[in-house]
Amino acid sequence: MLPKKGEDLVSETDKGIVYLACPYTDPDRQVRELRFRSATEAAAALISQGRIVFSPITMTHPIDVVLSKEAGTLGSDFWVSFDEAFMNACSEIVLLQIGGWRESKGIAREIDHFYRRQKPISIMTETHIQKPLLPMELRQLLREVRQLV
Repeated sequence: MLPKKGEDLVSETDKGIVYLACPYTDPDRQVRELRFRSATEAAAALISQGRIVFSPITMTHPIDVVLSKEAGTLGSDFWVSFDEAFMNACSEIVLLQIGGWRESKGIAREIDHFYRRQKPISIMTETHIQKPLLPMELRQLLREVRQLV
């Protein structure tokens, strides 16, 4: 359900920008396209809840396709400086848990970035978003992703 004009669905403290993390890089073009669609749908769901969202995959996938031409993808390392600029502007990160997230070096880097700055980290599945992770849940997530950083 989209918010009505002028309707405030989030408190004043929740008006920061959400950084939506999602795996992307894969040698299979169809997998990258599916991840792009998943990220875009998740961003739309958050926006419909009244959140302000930056979805790097939604923004960079079309550009990546144009720039990489037949090479397939420029890869996550190419986008690090772009991602970091936007991460610095965002107040929290939401991790979209779709296939490939545990193996993603980009997600590991993004989670680590927000953790080091003590910004909230939440998990989103394709059906719902969890409130910011509790310390024990956060420690488990960090153990999983730090192996990649």
